Amino acid sequence: MFVLVIPLLVHQTRGLNIEGQHLLDIKSKLVDKLNNLGDWNPNDPTPCGWIGVNCTNIDYDPVVCSLDLSSMNLSGWLSPSIGGLVHLTHLDLSFNELSRNIPKEIGNCSSLEVLTLNNNKFEANIPKELGKLSGLTALNIYNNRISGPFPEEIGNLASLSQLVAYSNNISGSLPRSLGNLKRLSSFRAGQNLISGSLPSEIGGCESLEYLGLAQNKLSGDLPKEIGMLKNLTDVILWDNDLSGFVPKEIGNCTNLVTLALYDNKLVGAIPKELGELVSLRKLYIYRNELNGTIPREIGNLSLAKEIDFSENSLTGEIPIEFSKIPGLELLHLFENQLTGVIPVELAYLKNLSRLDLSINFLTGTIPLGFQYLQNLTMLQLFGNSLVGGIPQSLGVYSKLWVADLSDNYLTGRIPHYLCRNSNLTFLNLGSNKLTGNIPAGVTMCKTLVQLRLVGNSFSGSFPSDLCKLENLYAVELDQNKFSGPIPSEIGNCSALQRLHLSDNYFTGELPREVGNLSHLVTFNVSSNFLTGRIPQEIFNCKMLQRLDLSRNNFVGALPTEIGTLSQLELLKLSDNELSGNIPVQLGSLSRLTELQMGGNSFSGNMPIELGALSSLQIALNLSYNNLSGVIPPELGNLVLLIELLLNDNHLTGEIPGSFENLSSLLGCNFSNNNLMGPIPSLQLFQNMDVSSFVGNKGLCGKPLHDCNQPRSSLPPLQDTNKKNIRLGKLVAIVAAVIGGVSLVLIVVILYFMRRPIEIVAPVQDKPLSSTVSDIYFPPKEGFTFRELILAKKYAYTMKVTEKCDIYSYGVVLLELLTGRTPVQPLDQGGDLVTWVRNYIRNNSLLSGILDARLNLEDERVVSHMTTVLKIALMCTSMSPFDRPTMREAVLMLIESNRREEHFDSSPSYGTDKEDES
Repeated sequence: MFVLVIPLLVHQTRGLNIEGQHLLDIKSKLVDKLNNLGDWNPNDPTPCGWIGVNCTNIDYDPVVCSLDLSSMNLSGWLSPSIGGLVHLTHLDLSFNELSRNIPKEIGNCSSLEVLTLNNNKFEANIPKELGKLSGLTALNIYNNRISGPFPEEIGNLASLSQLVAYSNNISGSLPRSLGNLKRLSSFRAGQNLISGSLPSEIGGCESLEYLGLAQNKLSGDLPKEIGMLKNLTDVILWDNDLSGFVPKEIGNCTNLVTLALYDNKLVGAIPKELGELVSLRKLYIYRNELNGTIPREIGNLSLAKEIDFSENSLTGEIPIEFSKIPGLELLHLFENQLTGVIPVELAYLKNLSRLDLSINFLTGTIPLGFQYLQNLTMLQLFGNSLVGGIPQSLGVYSKLWVADLSDNYLTGRIPHYLCRNSNLTFLNLGSNKLTGNIPAGVTMCKTLVQLRLVGNSFSGSFPSDLCKLENLYAVELDQNKFSGPIPSEIGNCSALQRLHLSDNYFTGELPREVGNLSHLVTFNVSSNFLTGRIPQEIFNCKMLQRLDLSRNNFVGALPTEIGTLSQLELLKLSDNELSGNIPVQLGSLSRLTELQMGGNSFSGNMPIELGALSSLQIALNLSYNNLSGVIPPELGNLVLLIELLLNDNHLTGEIPGSFENLSSLLGCNFSNNNLMGPIPSLQLFQNMDVSSFVGNKGLCGKPLHDCNQPRSSLPPLQDTNKKNIRLGKLVAIVAAVIGGVSLVLIVVILYFMRRPIEIVAPVQDKPLSSTVSDIYFPPKEGFTFRELILAKKYAYTMKVTEKCDIYSYGVVLLELLTGRTPVQPLDQGGDLVTWVRNYIRNNSLLSGILDARLNLEDERVVSHMTTVLKIALMCTSMSPFDRPTMREAVLMLIESNRREEHFDSSPSYGTDKEDES
């Protein structure tokens, strides 16, 4: 058969020239699912009529000069036979699925001028043999899987004009030979793993117009030689590790249109020489470590459209020279240390669309002229010290989309026309001193998605018109002076996910129509004057994760349907007048982390089913009720529990021995019951204050009297009181010192933690995704840190109260323990507190949560840090009412340290402690 087949093959290819045979070999290595190359006929004398093949004549003989197989759904790999096409000038294999390496034989294509291999799956290194292609003008290899460094031989491509290699895995340093490429006009290699510094030899690329190296690992200084590139139009270097100063020489690049240096570690002042970039349209230097004042020369950028200096440490006042930039559309200066007033001259910027001056130290009023800016869509001024009223015509002349003026000292009323042009989606006026009703212009705004008015003095009834808004998913009216009943129309708010009405003066019964809110995730009506029974219909809200009905006047039994809320993580019913038995169905709430039921009239036995709440971590509070019977030993299964409050009931029997399993417990109270028998030997119990056990005549053991000791031999109460007074003074002194230090830490950490609000852009306003990696992504086009950490509603303002101080202190503790920053990725919760809680829920309280740089092999270190972690979680409880005071936190830390000292003094550990320190 072999003898028969060989002559047949020879006969089939006998008339096809050598280049055709090379092409057939190339085809044999490809997978052509759509048979695009079906007309590649081996019986043809030349391949010049084949699809994708173009020929030219040399000495009257046809030769292949171009091969274009782009977008043909080809897979497989490129054969080394490509090197046989020595007359090839253009090769385009883009937008296929070719894999493996780029064959080194391609370096034999000595006539090649354009090589286009982008959007494939090529791997391995760039072959150094490419350096032999002296006539190559364009090399496009972007969107592949190419690894390794650029070869030094790349500098031999003297004719190269375009080098586009972004979105690969290219690593290593940039070769200094790049400086030899005198004709190079575009160098784009963003979204790779390139490290080292930008070589000073880049100044030799005298034709360079586009320099794009964003999203790499470049470090070191920006070379001053960049100022030699007179033809530069775009410098895209964001998201690297560049340090040092912004070189003043960059001011020589007078053709520069876009300068994007954000997300680096640049320091020093913004050079005044930037004012010489008279062609500049977009200037992005945000998220660096720049300081000093904004140079007034910035006003010379008369063609600028967008300027973003946010998230630095800039000081001084906002230069009025910004008003000299007539076409300015975006001005972001948020999260700096700017002082003074907002210049009224900014209102001269008729094209201004997005203005964000948030999180600075600005004072004075909001310029009235802002209300006349016809293009203004986003106005964010939160986190300053602004006073006076909101311009009452704001929204009349512009299609205002986002307005966030929260965390200031604004007074007066909400403007009536904020939504006049039917575009407003996000309105946040929280934490001000605003008064009056919510105007109809807001309550009837059909585009509204989020309404946040927390912490003002608004009054009137609940605005029923809000429930006609189909897009509204968040209503937060906490801490105001709203009154009257919650209307039944609330059930029409079909899209609501967050409804927060706490700390107001709402009265009457909770309407059954709340049960219609099928998307509701958090519902908080605490601290009002609501009465009646808890409607069963509320348990139709199967998406509920947080339900807070505490501090009202609810009566009757807790409906057994509570057990159907399978997503519930927090349940607060404290300080009402609820009665009857505690439903056993509570035991089915497997995701519950906090259960607060104290201060009611619940009776009967404690359900043993509560022991099945394996996720219960923050607190179990059943205090101040009428519970009787024994404490279920099953509660010893709650190994994550931090706080257990059973005091002021009618409980009998012993404290179960199973409580010795509660290793996470930091606080408990069994006082004022009818308990008896010995206190379990849990170390926490042994060291707790006697007040946690008093009022139980039959209890004995440490810290009460010895079970074998007559009660008459106890020391006089007066002596105990004196000791407690002395201890109290000592604790007060320690608390004052630690509290003072922590306040300093808080002020420092607040600056680094605070971030501006971002919102969800309408689909038409979102930037389109692109395979091009080295472009500008505005920092405010998605969700921001501040939106994600709603629970920190007071911790980031300077309006300090004890309960918010303790939250910030808890965040500081979590930072120290985990080694993580307050901001976390969106898919991990967005903030450190949420990340920690999610980790513990999914992984239990394991040492994996702790900073890996520490010595986690030492059980004492892990034990002590775990204890402090529990204290931090208590300090960061979502409700300020549930957080300990600074004094209580200090007591717990002292107790934790005392326990560690006890362990350290034992024989097995005592000899190692000094060595570790």
